[in-house]
Amino acid sequence: MAKRATEQEALDYHEFPQPGKISVETTKPVATQRDLSMAYTPGVAVPCLAIEKNPEDAYRYTAKSNLVAVISNGTAVLGLGNIGALASKPVMEGKGVLFKSFSGLDSFDIEVDTQSVDRFCSVVSAIAPTFGGINLEDIKAPECFEIEKRLIEELDIPVMHDDQHGTAVISTAAIINACEITNKKIDEIKIVIIGAGAAAISCGRLYRHMGVKEILMLDSKGLVHKGRSDLNIYKHEFAADNYLEKEKIFKGADVAVGLSKPGTFDVEDIKHMAESPIIFTLANPTPEIMPEETRKARPDAIIATGRSDFSNQVNNVLGFPFIFRGAMDVRAKKINIEMKIAAARALAELAKKEIPEYLTEVYGKKMSFGREYIIPAPFDKRLVVEVSSAVAQAAVDSGSSSMKDFDIKSYRKELATRIK
Repeated sequence: MAKRATEQEALDYHEFPQPGKISVETTKPVATQRDLSMAYTPGVAVPCLAIEKNPEDAYRYTAKSNLVAVISNGTAVLGLGNIGALASKPVMEGKGVLFKSFSGLDSFDIEVDTQSVDRFCSVVSAIAPTFGGINLEDIKAPECFEIEKRLIEELDIPVMHDDQHGTAVISTAAIINACEITNKKIDEIKIVIIGAGAAAISCGRLYRHMGVKEILMLDSKGLVHKGRSDLNIYKHEFAADNYLEKEKIFKGADVAVGLSKPGTFDVEDIKHMAESPIIFTLANPTPEIMPEETRKARPDAIIATGRSDFSNQVNNVLGFPFIFRGAMDVRAKKINIEMKIAAARALAELAKKEIPEYLTEVYGKKMSFGREYIIPAPFDKRLVVEVSSAVAQAAVDSGSSSMKDFDIKSYRKELATRIK
């Protein structure tokens, strides 16, 4: 188990040797007078005029094709809540670090100081030409649904709110493999989702697309059901017909997905679940139920958390760098459901492959597909190849990308050179 950093160590990490976690590097030489004339005036006028004539040339002559915007208003930051745009900046810089480290994508973090949906969308739409993709981050529900919907409709580059879809994709991959291990069929399982925020709604939607028919959702007031008058339109999607006692909600459930906070369900609840239950307690940094408690109550369970110091970490870094990489490389206009499913299936398949020796060294233990390893480890260098190529192919097949003659074999070879 990794030693947790002290508060001072975390502050020192962010302050020294220079403040923050990201910087800008030049990709062309600026060492001579000729270099200067090419990088700026007069040489720069030539690509400017080319782009004026053909906007698509921005992908050829600027950094647009490899540049993601990481944008937040700081209203739902990690487990910290609404701490404001400026206070969210360390997290957004961190997201940029992950984009670069795991997929080779560059990014600018942009903190928009407004809680108005209209103003936020206006700002993002206005700056969108700079970027090849937009990663929305840490925006509270229900505003995040409207913001993402509007921007997807307005813009012709991939837009994704990772807090929603990242968790959905990774947990779907984990459920696929957990069901295989426990001999459960996706279209026959019963899932209980504890939590009804952005991630919970998106997870429920993706599970349905995968064939799950029975989903019950709980929020802070209990079961989401049609007899309640306080449900927003997003919760209505998952409203049960009638009120049920908590024992009946969990009775016979095959999967429980915690996307809430510690204590929102407990060991008494999971005792009512079906044989070989699949229990994901994804609240961070403290799971709804600690794994040792879950294991004691249900020794037959497959367990996942959101933490790196336990097996089966449902970590969004398994998704967003590679989803954007694949989407942007084929100039997809949107990240659609087919691309998300492709990412989930690619993750599930990668977990079954032989584990490279370098991962044994990184994690200090031998890993293999099974109850303690149902999704790939974040440092698996094959992720960029397997997930990004699957997403790119799905974009082409579904029509999100208009790229002709897409050569996936050549693309996979190219991806293999991105991360060393």
